Amino acid sequence: MGERFYHTLWWILLASFVAILAYLSILNPTKFVELSLYGLVLGSIYALVALGFALIYKSTSILNLAQGEFLMVGAYICLSLILQFQIHFVWAFLITLLFSIFLGLAVERLVLRPLIGEPIISVIMVTIALSSILKGMVIMFWGNDIRPFPKDIPFLAGKPFSVFGVSMAPIYIWSFGLAILFLLLFAIFFKLSRTGIAMRATASNQQVSQSMGISVKKVFAISWCVAAVVSSVGGIILGYISGVGITLSFFGLKVFPAVILGGLDSILGAIIGGVTIGLLENYSGGYLDHIIPAVKEVFPFVVLVIILFIKPYGLFGKEEIERV
Repeated sequence: MGERFYHTLWWILLASFVAILAYLSILNPTKFVELSLYGLVLGSIYALVALGFALIYKSTSILNLAQGEFLMVGAYICLSLILQFQIHFVWAFLITLLFSIFLGLAVERLVLRPLIGEPIISVIMVTIALSSILKGMVIMFWGNDIRPFPKDIPFLAGKPFSVFGVSMAPIYIWSFGLAILFLLLFAIFFKLSRTGIAMRATASNQQVSQSMGISVKKVFAISWCVAAVVSSVGGIILGYISGVGITLSFFGLKVFPAVILGGLDSILGAIIGGVTIGLLENYSGGYLDHIIPAVKEVFPFVVLVIILFIKPYGLFGKEEIERV
């Protein structure tokens, strides 16, 4: 009876939300399209970072609370390569991705591998400590001032584009395209490559995978590398849009509702959750900010709590039944 009630309630809430969006789109079509487009851009970045969250949890059952710091470090490294070493943005971007791979390997090998078999709370506390260490190192090397990316990068600067009648700066077009490109590349990697198949097998059952000759430790290392890479991509994009600073680390916390919403162990859920949170943040900021200041910072978490009351494992999470 309870399950049926929550199922019905879920569909009522979903239908109400769609009806409200339809009404708003009719009331002011231009504003609705503008909020939707910018929400999709923001949501695609959230989805990319959420992919790293979900991948680590799905493969290792570890909740990485230092994901936001990976994002922040990647942005600082790319900016430093451009400003201090006068490296072109494209090369700085690629070098940052290479650095992210080594960062992910170092964290998995030196910090987390010795904790295999330890209680999960110990591992989570280590990721919290890692986030504090990375943040402290950033302040030590770069300070805590917000630093802008150069605005004269040819293909990121220039005249705005008109998309469905909405004026958008080139950086938003490139950001959306880059996020979608990386999501597609990783989707192909997971589905078709031998390593991707091994990662999916490990996520399904570590013991069975190990008995079939799959190196679980190697899969763990690759998972952390991928998480570091997607976080750095998100950090560079967000850093160019809003500046590079310590506050970038808080995007890891903002992405967390997207991961929970989609389901901690679901890659597809992380992507859909990221896009959903990005849209909700923009809609709430556009329509409610004049009534409740800074509502866009809180609204996704409110929706998250409501969803978890109805679907505790998220939209696409795998339900686990414990028998006692």
